[in-house]
Amino acid sequence: MNFFVAGTDTDVGKSYVCRYLAKAFAKNGKKVSYLKPFQSGIEENIDSDALQVKKTSEDVITKSTYITKTPATPLISSEIDGVEYDLEVVKKDYLELSKNSDITIVEGSGGLYVPTKKDVLMIDVIKYLNLPTLLVARPNLGTINHTLMSIECLKNKGIEILGIVMSNYPNQTKDPVILRAKEMIESFCDIKVLDIIYQGQTDFTKLASILS
Repeated sequence: MNFFVAGTDTDVGKSYVCRYLAKAFAKNGKKVSYLKPFQSGIEENIDSDALQVKKTSEDVITKSTYITKTPATPLISSEIDGVEYDLEVVKKDYLELSKNSDITIVEGSGGLYVPTKKDVLMIDVIKYLNLPTLLVARPNLGTINHTLMSIECLKNKGIEILGIVMSNYPNQTKDPVILRAKEMIESFCDIKVLDIIYQGQTDFTKLASILS
């Protein structure tokens, strides 16, 4: 089982979901690998998402294809840092990791329409790798719009959608927008919210079981 983890926006919790989902898979005896094709705003490999996944579970094999220093979208960061992205290299890294893994998780950067290189958006990278996608969404105001639009974009590209994960869900919230977000999203599309990840939650056994 290999899949891409995409977000409805930046800072929605993709990396957090990847970290503890990878740990849950590994704990269940799976050989797990993780790939971050484009990592920006990082000095070498210090505090990269791949390194954080490794720190969470040493059994997971991790790799970043491209690391740039400038904190910006992959396209802008690569232009400023003078790095030329090659999707064939990204695919090579993915194939090498998946060859010896039961599960390979590929994490995107930002949302689906983030530019990665000229004329190539993040959603095009997903299509190029031909991976089913797990969509991570935030729980608060605006998430219904962002989530439904992201689903429509994935469908238009013919990309399989595994489901939605709502991340960083506040504990004991009374906000009606947050409380009804799952219901509203599911009522307007045929994609299910597979799990709700609460703030501080590190047990991803349920989500790992659903995706296995």
